[in-house]
Amino acid sequence: MPPGIGYASPIPESQRLKVLIVTDAWAPQVNGVVRTLEILGRDLTALGHEVRYVTPEGRVTIPLPTYNEIRLSLFSQKELETEIRDFAPDAIHIATEGTLGFAARSICLKYAIPFTTSFHTRFPEYIHTRFPFIKERQIYRLLRWFHAPATTMMVATESLRREMEALGFRNVRIWSRGVDTELFRPMPDAGMPYAKPVWLYVGRIAVEKNIEAFLRLALPGTKVLVGDGPAKAQLEHAYPEAKFLGPRTGEALARTYAASDVFVFPSRTDTFGLVVLEALSCGTPVAAYPVQGPLDVVGDAPVAALDDNLTEACRRALIVPRETAREFALDHSWRTCTMQFISNLAVEGETV
Repeated sequence: MPPGIGYASPIPESQRLKVLIVTDAWAPQVNGVVRTLEILGRDLTALGHEVRYVTPEGRVTIPLPTYNEIRLSLFSQKELETEIRDFAPDAIHIATEGTLGFAARSICLKYAIPFTTSFHTRFPEYIHTRFPFIKERQIYRLLRWFHAPATTMMVATESLRREMEALGFRNVRIWSRGVDTELFRPMPDAGMPYAKPVWLYVGRIAVEKNIEAFLRLALPGTKVLVGDGPAKAQLEHAYPEAKFLGPRTGEALARTYAASDVFVFPSRTDTFGLVVLEALSCGTPVAAYPVQGPLDVVGDAPVAALDDNLTEACRRALIVPRETAREFALDHSWRTCTMQFISNLAVEGETV
């Protein structure tokens, strides 16, 4: 049984679903979208459902311009039609707006197959950051077109649901995020060979994550960054005193969280911030800006310091009791999130 999922009695055969999840984001990428979809699949399986993924794995891919870590799949639509026909799913969920997502959408519309989608990533803001001549409203227009035929577009938080509806998206429902509290746990023996306090960042090393706002802070101790991305080489050169550890997953990632004194989340654009819950689950308090994502995850709970002055947020987070952070995370289970996902699915023309 996967850690953090918990035992569930098999559901009656008549209620078991064959769920197809289509995603352009997949290993070896290390990010919140990939981890969310992996854990979702494990939990659906633990409940007795059958899950299959359509991913870039095993396909010819090309790198996304300016972002080599993200690969776009090259394939024929007929090939994907065959995969869907062979699995004969009861429900199709399109998780990303990449080449696989667009192809799956086209097939579903061609054969009048109901499907759901989810909004994970602020591509309009990210694309505009890299290519300022492309306006955010142009990308949002494309995304509205992409998600419009779905029976439901799932988002992680209530504030994001309101924002998407204000931007013209319809049929928006909540599919929240949880944390694996058995993997991500306090480890009193965890440590790193750096001067304390240790200030940790985990995530993509990319311009849209606002990482320089963290690296520029005048803080005692050591700044540690876990992850990879297009800005890593440049930031390593510009901030040689910071420790860039590269990607980490599983037990190694959990131990890094647990060995840190404060988790610093400088992003102003993330739709949720799964890493915030992972840090808290390890007993590591959080410093962040008071923006969507951190506000939705922790609100006014005394487990994080949210401040427009990130230095002040870091100093306040340093005195948060670690046991308080852990207790908060224990209330955010993956099972609740999985049940939300199931209730949002479109199955044979009806919502389960």
